[in-house]
Amino acid sequence: MLLIHGGEAVADAPDMRTGGVPLVPEGFVWPKCRECGGPMMFFAHLPLDVGVIAVFLCQNDPGMCDDWDATSGANRAFVFTPPLSAATIPAGGETLLGAVTALRPHPADTPTEEPVLGRLGGAPGWLQGDETPCCPLCTAAMTFTAELEEGAEFATSANFGGGGLGYVFHCRLCNEAAFLWQR
Repeated sequence: MLLIHGGEAVADAPDMRTGGVPLVPEGFVWPKCRECGGPMMFFAHLPLDVGVIAVFLCQNDPGMCDDWDATSGANRAFVFTPPLSAATIPAGGETLLGAVTALRPHPADTPTEEPVLGRLGGAPGWLQGDETPCCPLCTAAMTFTAELEEGAEFATSANFGGGGLGYVFHCRLCNEAAFLWQR
């Protein structure tokens, strides 16, 4: 299933999107980069059957923190279950994309004129080689969930090194998620 550009979205929309404000459970603490200590940028809101996967990565000084690595501490992915509400955005740091883009599922075997911004399920289309992360709790290989493009335009783009792809994984057993990117 492709994820195509669905136009602009409301910042706290419960739908699939990049950018905006994360919807989080009560008590959520905004993630900070383990390498630079700055607050991470919220990148994607992916409501799926497992809950909502929220993806964050460090964009405080692109290229200085290892935000491409699933285990470096410069990115985070969370699985949240309802009830959820809009998070409080921390002051300072690169915490939000410049615009909010709706992601609309579209059958992969049907042509589209809309920009393709990723895909759901299947197998990852690795650019460099298999880097499937293991669950930090049970150590099993995590399940590929989604592939995300940098964005359709500058305001909606995360920095994946220019032309990179982001990969979202989760472990259903432990309710853990992971994110990494390659270029």
